[in-house]
Amino acid sequence: MRWVRKSFDELSKEELYRILMTRVAVFVVEQACPYPEVDGRDQDSLHLWLEVDGEIAAYCRIISPENVDGHYTIGRVLVTEDHRGKGYARAMMTEAVRVLEEEWKVGRIFLHGQEHLRHFYGSFGFEEISDVYLEDGIPHVDMIKQTAGG
Repeated sequence: MRWVRKSFDELSKEELYRILMTRVAVFVVEQACPYPEVDGRDQDSLHLWLEVDGEIAAYCRIISPENVDGHYTIGRVLVTEDHRGKGYARAMMTEAVRVLEEEWKVGRIFLHGQEHLRHFYGSFGFEEISDVYLEDGIPHVDMIKQTAGG
């Protein structure tokens, strides 16, 4: 079991392919939600994942702000079906928040999460800043965390 953390430019073609395949398997196929998974933000992201026996078990990306007024965002948070219930999501979110707070000294972290996970994200200090709304047929809520890092 090992954590991997790479910028887009550091990813090998094989790593990028595995990441995209995993995201499509979870967000498009498993959730039966056809949407454009490749969204043009991977190039501006730090990719964080956990490998277990050579497979991606958990993944998220930390996205840089699009402009000076924007927020850093944690997105595409997933744990693959075979690895759920092992605490990997909590470990991954802990690491992503740590990177943003302690290493990058970010003052606020944004996330756009599925509504059924709002209490999970709330346990990390994220607060809801929107009503629940549908995106691609799935209820979502926008959340923000004020950090000590800023």
